[in-house]
Amino acid sequence: MRIVLLALGWLMVAIGIIGVFLPVLPTTPFMILAAALFARSSPRFEKWLLDHPKYGKPLTDWRKSGAISRPAKIASVSLMSVSFAIMWFASPLSATWRGGIGLILIACAAFVLTRPEPSA
Repeated sequence: MRIVLLALGWLMVAIGIIGVFLPVLPTTPFMILAAALFARSSPRFEKWLLDHPKYGKPLTDWRKSGAISRPAKIASVSLMSVSFAIMWFASPLSATWRGGIGLILIACAAFVLTRPEPSA
C-alpha cells in the first residue's frame, strides 16, 4: 500500500506542476493532496514538499489552519472568472451546461474566499 500511496503522491506532484503552466488547472490542491499522500507513505518526501521554496508555505498554511493567502485567493477567483468567460463565449455547450459550470465555479470561488488568511 505504501508504494501505491507514494506513486499517487508523485502523480499529484506531476499534475500540480502541469498546473503551473495551464491556467485552468490549479496547482495547490494537487500539492495538498501530494503532501497528504506523502505523509502516509514517505516522511522524507513530505518534508521535501513542505520545505519547498514555492509550495511549502501555502501547504503549511493550509495544514495549520485551512488558510489561503490573499494573493492566492485573488489569483484563483480571477482565473476562474477568466476561464468561465472564455468558456461561455467560445464553447459549443448549451447555455444550460455553461450555467451549470458557472454555478460550480461560483461554489468553488465561495469556498476559496471564505477560507481564513494565514496569520503573519
